[in-house]
Amino acid sequence: MAEGTTLLLGALQAVPDVQLSDPCTLPGWSRKHLVAHVSLNAEALMNLATWARTGVETPMYSSPEQRDDDIERDAKLPAAELRDRVVETAVALDASLAGLTESQWGQAIRTRQGREVTGEEIPWMRSREVMVHAADLGAGVGFADLPADFLASLIDDIAAKRDGAGLVLVATDQDRRWTVPGEPANEVHGTVAGLAAYLSGRETTDVTGAGAGLVPRLGPWL
Repeated sequence: MAEGTTLLLGALQAVPDVQLSDPCTLPGWSRKHLVAHVSLNAEALMNLATWARTGVETPMYSSPEQRDDDIERDAKLPAAELRDRVVETAVALDASLAGLTESQWGQAIRTRQGREVTGEEIPWMRSREVMVHAADLGAGVGFADLPADFLASLIDDIAAKRDGAGLVLVATDQDRRWTVPGEPANEVHGTVAGLAAYLSGRETTDVTGAGAGLVPRLGPWL
């Protein structure tokens, strides 16, 4: 989580203010949208930390519409304020998690998608956000720059959530393969970085189908 935050902030620092309004790699979003989302995600995860600490249900967002409206609102903030907010909210999330006790880490909570997990899931949820969005910023960081162990764990995570996609993912740079149940089973080859990008629904040229087979197009992941 800390490594991903450092990577994201470093990539963001390399983007001049005038380029923050340019599109990021996510369809329909500018870099400002992405930075606003990362800040709001930290606040949403602080809600889950509160839930874990108190046992009182505190959802990440009051509604999907509120989440989207807040991103649109914050994407209009001045660049300096957006930069400050992404740092301040990351620090606040760290402090919120640092205060959890062993029993509170085990408190049942729910993700935005409705999955029941425990407080122990929160650092992984944040790691996904900052690592993947560091690449989405389109500022010189790609999936190949993310830690190999993170990428493998990300594939593990997403493969479990894409049940029915029908995929056999074969890593070309590690002795690893992943199976996503479904018919027909399409074999996709690529580096771990390429497979992680592909499985997360990002555009990538780093995967190929087995033989002359086509690589199935995947929809959004989260």
